[in-house]
Amino acid sequence: VSSKIVRTLASDSCIIIIQLKLNKYISYENTSQIISSMAKKLKCIEENLDILTKNFIMEYRRFGRTEWQLSAMGYGMWGLAGWKGSDDQETIRSLDFAVDKGCNFFDTAWGYAEGRSERILSDLIQSDKKLYVATKIPPMNFTWPSRKGFLLKDCFPADHIIEYVEKSLANLRVDTIDLIQFHVWEDEWHDDDQWKKGLEQLKQQGKIDKVGISINRWEPENALRTLRTGLIDTVQVIYNIFDQAPEDELFPLCRELDIGVIARVPFDEGTLTGNLTLDTTFPDGDWRNTYFVPENLISSVAHAEALKKILPADRTLPEVALKFILQNKDVSTIIPGMRKERNVLFNMQVGASYELPPALVEELKGHRWDRIPTQWSQ
Repeated sequence: VSSKIVRTLASDSCIIIIQLKLNKYISYENTSQIISSMAKKLKCIEENLDILTKNFIMEYRRFGRTEWQLSAMGYGMWGLAGWKGSDDQETIRSLDFAVDKGCNFFDTAWGYAEGRSERILSDLIQSDKKLYVATKIPPMNFTWPSRKGFLLKDCFPADHIIEYVEKSLANLRVDTIDLIQFHVWEDEWHDDDQWKKGLEQLKQQGKIDKVGISINRWEPENALRTLRTGLIDTVQVIYNIFDQAPEDELFPLCRELDIGVIARVPFDEGTLTGNLTLDTTFPDGDWRNTYFVPENLISSVAHAEALKKILPADRTLPEVALKFILQNKDVSTIIPGMRKERNVLFNMQVGASYELPPALVEELKGHRWDRIPTQWSQ
């Protein structure tokens, strides 16, 4: 925010200097307006610098019946190993920085570059600080997301569950995984004993503590019966300004059953950063090429542009996107991806800065965008 304001301040200054150099007449009214605008921008910089230089207090939230106290801002690790342009050393610095700023929850998966993300995280969690780690079991058919008609025996038979928990334990270099999650799910599997047997054995052996489900994109209702089995402690679901459907049935059930909620994809894979344009491209091999196909890119840019029109002048789309999620107390933690220290700093300070006005929250709710899974939605 500050860097953008500095650039506009420089532009304002240049207007006055150039006009003076050219000996052009500058009206008092015009000069006064420019200086007044500059003063407001300087005040905004001052406010931001205060946030950047002080040790802000991280908010911690109860994680359902686990009773864990999680940092409201967690750390999503998909982009650290699954997207192009990742640098391991920069990633390690960013992880350390996040811990320094109070982050204590890290979400990874074997499926993030076949365990590479887990291995990157392993050094960090050897520290004396209590950090909570969540990882995920990939489906045996390695198809994301699962689809209606998939059978549990082809995705999560007991021996496959046990095999991949063992792999994750080795990658993370721990004896017990705090939270193991199914990376995809179909609610029809709720009464199949295979997944229950696998989890029961691992719990008896002390290899896993809590169990969760990572719910398929745009299907927040596709786990409700499974949650009622009493065997699931947490859910991870896409929830953001556009994707508000979890509020309909999932969040009320989580409240009833005291299940912890992890909100993922807070920026809608980048749409809610406000940086996408119709000309946006991604490096070869980057996952986003398969997601932001023309059909999706065009719609995403249009929805983001409409949203920008209601933002307060001194707030950015990314910070409003995060604050929208944080204002919902059903959410225990958010897991934005953060590959650089500047991203960590920005995301960590958002929760400590200010509250969204209720009127703005209501306006944001009007930008709900219900979508259904399709070939490219993954």
